[in-house]
Amino acid sequence: MASGSAITTGELFDPAFREAVGRLHLVARRVARGGRPAEQRSRDLGSGIEFRDFRPYSPGDDFRAIDWNIYRRLGRVFLRLFEELEDLPVYLAPDVSESAFLEEDPRARTGLRAAFALASIALNQHDRVGVFPFGADLSVALRPQSGRGRALRIAETLAGLEARGSTDFRTSFRRFSGLGLREGLLVVISDFFDPGGIEAIREALGPQRHRLLLVPLWRASDRDPDLTGDVELVDCETGESEDVSITAPILERVRAAHDAFHGELRDFARRRGAGILRLDCDREVVPQLAELFEGGRYEA
Repeated sequence: MASGSAITTGELFDPAFREAVGRLHLVARRVARGGRPAEQRSRDLGSGIEFRDFRPYSPGDDFRAIDWNIYRRLGRVFLRLFEELEDLPVYLAPDVSESAFLEEDPRARTGLRAAFALASIALNQHDRVGVFPFGADLSVALRPQSGRGRALRIAETLAGLEARGSTDFRTSFRRFSGLGLREGLLVVISDFFDPGGIEAIREALGPQRHRLLLVPLWRASDRDPDLTGDVELVDCETGESEDVSITAPILERVRAAHDAFHGELRDFARRRGAGILRLDCDREVVPQLAELFEGGRYEA
């Protein structure tokens, strides 16, 4: 079984990498109430700085919000409503199952770089970021906190993650739901290859109260494996093995199964209103993130 960290703190905290992601911005359509002052538009209307609307006065309203100019013109009492700017909690859930750490250049490395990039973007906007790695189960590696000085702590946490068991979306995200976190953006970074198939993904992520950003990690060899002849295939997470004769029809079935799975994952994301960004583990992370952050920003 694979073990050990996939990346170092220095790789994540590389100045050039941080500068590149610093040009990207994460924008929420609306954030849930109860947060701290930051840069995202809240569902609350109160004493912020950006004017939003008027509404008629009701007994008990703050007299300081009354627009006396309207009262003088119309003889009616209206309040001026301002938009509160609050933080968007960002919950990073990187896959740390055994398969993520398997290859010579493990795909966990790409996943952790993507996680740190998104964390840096959120911290630059005063948003809170938490880290919740999952495999056979999910754990709380770092509770959500804000502050640009938090970046090094997140880098150290991500670099310290090691392979932990098989992939179990249902168990992991049932645990996440039970944490009772404020509504935010849940970023799931994984190859999404759960033994339960796409149904396990739907059951685990469909009921989540958070907005979703799915980040599937893939390689061209997932669809077109470089295999011929008689081989023994071993499941790196369960240890189960199977003798297979690799023929052209078998490879075609592999491609068809791969395409069908990713098509169903895209369909789920579309129906759920989730964002989706496939990351090729053989390409640099930042240019691929830039495709999601069209124009330098991504609206969650």
